[in-house]
Amino acid sequence: MNKPKIGFIGLGLMGGAMVGRLQDQGYDLTVLGNTDRTYLDRAIARGAQEASSAKEVAQVSDIVMLCMGTSDHVEARMRGAEGVIAGLQSGATVIDFGTSLPASSRALAQEVAAAGGQFLDAPLGRTPAHAKDGLLNIMASGDKGAFNKVEPVLKDLGENVFHLGAVGSGHTIKLINNFFGMTMANAMAEAFAMADVAGVERGQLYDVMSAGPLNSGMMGFVKAYGVDNDPNQLEFAIKNAAKDVGYYARMAEEANVDSIMVSGALTALTEARDNGQADDMVSQMVDFFANRFKA
Repeated sequence: MNKPKIGFIGLGLMGGAMVGRLQDQGYDLTVLGNTDRTYLDRAIARGAQEASSAKEVAQVSDIVMLCMGTSDHVEARMRGAEGVIAGLQSGATVIDFGTSLPASSRALAQEVAAAGGQFLDAPLGRTPAHAKDGLLNIMASGDKGAFNKVEPVLKDLGENVFHLGAVGSGHTIKLINNFFGMTMANAMAEAFAMADVAGVERGQLYDVMSAGPLNSGMMGFVKAYGVDNDPNQLEFAIKNAAKDVGYYARMAEEANVDSIMVSGALTALTEARDNGQADDMVSQMVDFFANRFKA
């Protein structure tokens, strides 16, 4: 059976790794990047075709994939005279792999359906290193028939591929997941900074905490920097973490609930982002808390 033609928009760290994986699996790709051409040029060198607009991507693709930073970025590529929807083939599937607002996904799904296509939100878990080997966690939601049609492609990208219900469910679960993870990461970062203040060794603190029920992968990621000075075990920038936790706060607000827990992580991440640490990795929040305690 012929493989579907894929259009891919957004070739950053994650998107570039995903495109490389799709090329490894023999898919024909049409690609559209933004400002950094590193992964775009790499894909073109391997045979991908570069499009001049999102509309052009859609015109030649059975599946259009987007891997972008914010809901605003996704909406800008989807709408307008040169957007995906304007060029969408009848029966095509659009997949948003970024972390977007659930309400935005639901609105886009209606617009894609009106144009004769289908929309899935499918945010990702794990890192670009996992993407290179097809080992992502993919949290897809939307029409089950559309999911079934593209599931073989998703399984070429992910080790664990979930269908989570109606459109927007994937992004809802991803935002809850990231809120929880970033709350843990910031708590561990502050714990290391408090150890400094209290005059105990960070490594000893971690050894005790990790020997009990608190132990987790996220603790290990923060320890990799806080104790071992390796910030890249978790390749997730503070600016992106602040965005995701901010989306969680917005989702709670739109649901008319008052989240007590979100304020700590969001305040810390936002302050770190706005004070020179935007491109640092989340594990480097240890420095934010350590410097704050010295002030």
